[in-house]
Amino acid sequence: MSEKVSATELTSQYSAQVSADLERNAKEQQRIGAEIAALQEQLAAHQRDHTVLVSIQQAIGAAPASAEPAALSDSTTVPAPRATKKTAGSGTGKRARTKKTAPTPSRGTAGKQAAEKGAGKAESAKTAQPTLVELIRGHLAEQSEPRSAAEIAAALGQAHPDRSVKTTVVRTTVEGLVAKSQAQRSKQGSSVFYTASAVPEQAAPQQAEEQPSPVSA
Repeated sequence: MSEKVSATELTSQYSAQVSADLERNAKEQQRIGAEIAALQEQLAAHQRDHTVLVSIQQAIGAAPASAEPAALSDSTTVPAPRATKKTAGSGTGKRARTKKTAPTPSRGTAGKQAAEKGAGKAESAKTAQPTLVELIRGHLAEQSEPRSAAEIAAALGQAHPDRSVKTTVVRTTVEGLVAKSQAQRSKQGSSVFYTASAVPEQAAPQQAEEQPSPVSA
């Protein structure tokens, strides 16, 4: 009889341990999945930046390359050395050659203009795509009541249909804002809600007051 009781206790202990391990495994899978989704979004943003930077590099490298054949053509169209041999003592042939082969200052401006245009495109591309952190912070600042991660994801998905906003990614991101004191978390029953934090806005004027005034020279 005692052997049956001990076997039942061992079975219950193993069952409880397996259940705890399964729950721990499920939570770990959810956490890793959220991190992978966040990393995929960061990778997509870096890929967009890489495309913009490559276009800038091509625009900058194309201008000097197009200017080099023009310089070669100028140098090849000067067939005056034979005429200068007859008047070697006058020195006029050397002056003529230096005037013809003098570089024009307008060629270097093409590369600068292309670089400025490429930089402007890069800045506009970056400003046109706000990050998920900025979207969540702005959405919470506009709300007068606490919002859950699912509500935030649904609102951002409607406001930005071109972006894939998942609840798990939003929850991970807003928890990061809570860790940085940029958002507040409250719990009502089994649900978790988030609100915008006013700490960063209050800290900015204090930092401005603490900075010393510049000393005039």
